Amino acid sequence: MSAADATRSLVHAPVGKTLWEMTWPVIFGVATLISFNVVDTFFISLLGTDPLAAVSFTFPVTFTVVSLTIGLGIGTSAVIARKYGSSKPEEAHFDAFGAISVSALLVLLLAVIGYILMDPIFSLLQAHDRLLPLIRDYMTLWYAGCVMLVTPMVGNAVLRASGDTRTPSIVMASGGLANAIFDPILIFGWGPIPAMGLQGAALASVISWASGLVLIFWLLKRKALVSLTPANGLSFAAGWIKSARQVLKIGLPASGANILTPLAMSVMTAIIASYGAPAVAAFGVGTRLESLASIIILALSMSLPPLISQNFGADKIQRVRYAYNIALKAVLIIQALIYLVLVLTADLIAAAFAEEQAVADILVLFIYIMPLGYGLQGWIILTNSSLNAIHKPMHALWLSFIRLFVFFVPLSYLGSLLADITGLFIGGLVANLITAAIAYFWFTRELRRFGE
Repeated sequence: MSAADATRSLVHAPVGKTLWEMTWPVIFGVATLISFNVVDTFFISLLGTDPLAAVSFTFPVTFTVVSLTIGLGIGTSAVIARKYGSSKPEEAHFDAFGAISVSALLVLLLAVIGYILMDPIFSLLQAHDRLLPLIRDYMTLWYAGCVMLVTPMVGNAVLRASGDTRTPSIVMASGGLANAIFDPILIFGWGPIPAMGLQGAALASVISWASGLVLIFWLLKRKALVSLTPANGLSFAAGWIKSARQVLKIGLPASGANILTPLAMSVMTAIIASYGAPAVAAFGVGTRLESLASIIILALSMSLPPLISQNFGADKIQRVRYAYNIALKAVLIIQALIYLVLVLTADLIAAAFAEEQAVADILVLFIYIMPLGYGLQGWIILTNSSLNAIHKPMHALWLSFIRLFVFFVPLSYLGSLLADITGLFIGGLVANLITAAIAYFWFTRELRRFGE
């Protein structure tokens, strides 16, 4: 399907059917990618509690880089999809080039800063001295290759903005598969390849990113979705600056909203570190399980914005509202079912990912409490995506700040004071409930301002 055909589908076809057709390929891609990431965690857990705890300490830092990339992808999708909805494909194609190039430059800068400040950052996160060498082994290679992470992710945003959600799913799945294949080989060694431990896990990620980089360049060229020729007679420099500014206007606030999550997780990790390495290890596994349990939410957060942005560009606000409401209803029902599955399999999950009983006990407690709020958390995530899609990035940023630093961290900490780690998890659940209600009323109010 051409970009023009996809645009006609997004602004004219039945909303529910269109959203499903866009979402199911993304579900496959996200499920495959996250499943392989869980496999990655499983292999690292076989190295022992210290390597697992070391990787858990890296999560806030790696997620900061990933969050910047995700935010830039959000900005890319919002700008380009609106251009397609407004029947300006030439501008959309050059904006795609501007988005990819400026994203690579920003991630490179962040990686250099992170590498230089590696030891001070992880010391602030309360990482024990014995874990620092393991963290250095992992993060040195991770920083060296993370620039190759940004192009496939932003390139996928370009594809989704055009209405194509199937191809990005293939790109995500292929990268995850490459990571899963190389993980055990490089971590534990095979034939002439020596066992590299945590360095092997990082190298497997770099290899998967490199394969995604090659694939996305080929796809974008084949589909003619990227152009080096600015529209409207602008010079290359003027066109690039204009495109970069448009993407960054949404992408940077969206990145800021995403980066707030690892900042909050850093605080949470520091709080949980007071309960010892088993608690940190269990929390690290729990956060990865959260990604697996939130596949539908993550898929909708990728497929919903292009649908909203294109209809927003075509001034079809009623379709925007309808798509938003369908997505919220879906995640609430699906996440309730997923919670039941997690509770029924909690002991099996703990046995698979925890070598020590202390880790297993905390992980089971996490599963019984935190996933209760995943549906509500889905409302917040989809509202953030929808606000960015209607070009309200600062609203999305403020919503993220309110959720994490007005409710989530303070209520979690208060809960820990009242009822130890059990209270900490309950505080997070209550925070999601309050913020979900705020998110819903916030977005519906914004739609009314557009005359809906």
